[in-house]
Amino acid sequence: MAQAWNDTRTELLENSVEDGVEVTQEDLVALADLLETSTRSVGSKLRKLGYDVQLAAATVSSKWTENEGDALIEFLEDNAGTYTYKEIAATFMGGSFSSKAVQGKILSLEMTDAVKPAEKVVAARQYTEEQEETFLEMASSGASIEEIAAAMDKTKQSVRGKALSFIRTVEGFSMPHQETTVSSAKSDPLGELDNIGEMTVEEIAEALDKTPRGVKTSLTRRGISCANYDGAKKAAAAIKRREESNND
Repeated sequence: MAQAWNDTRTELLENSVEDGVEVTQEDLVALADLLETSTRSVGSKLRKLGYDVQLAAATVSSKWTENEGDALIEFLEDNAGTYTYKEIAATFMGGSFSSKAVQGKILSLEMTDAVKPAEKVVAARQYTEEQEETFLEMASSGASIEEIAAAMDKTKQSVRGKALSFIRTVEGFSMPHQETTVSSAKSDPLGELDNIGEMTVEEIAEALDKTPRGVKTSLTRRGISCANYDGAKKAAAAIKRREESNND
């Protein structure tokens, strides 16, 4: 944990640096070790005291040579407003730099005005205006998600997504009810087996296309025993452990 700055620590810090000399990132590492704190804390303190501290970004070597930077400046000046970042990346120096690298360099050069704005991509409408009106009318009349999906020829997932969009944009709109929920639609695989007590975990796993571990988890959760696994006993033990934990 970084220690707080007091007069003694501040004096030690100032005695370790020279006035008028930039404190490098390497210096920060040494000072942080000396004062048992972070380089960020040392750098921040020195800047507050008026010292010149090297930025961390300055230690990262540039992928651009001076000649390449000059060439990019010339390219931008000759083609101001002609190309987007992506087009510049594809055109400049035979595509030697990625679009991201080009954008970063242009930002550092403060020449973004020379870049042509990229056209905004307009997402294709999934619902026509008429469908949206029908959707809202059906929802306001109490239609279910399934009924709206059938009328729109859409999936239930699509209808739910559109409904969420309406909730954000249409005042008073609420999610239509769903006739069949996921939980009620799911079958009960274990319940469909009539002779679980006579079957082994492996046989149940094979019958249900599940792993033995998954079968044991299901048996324990529901307190059901089979031929070679006492799920009821495991469930009772789990309940006892929870009760003991709550009493501690």
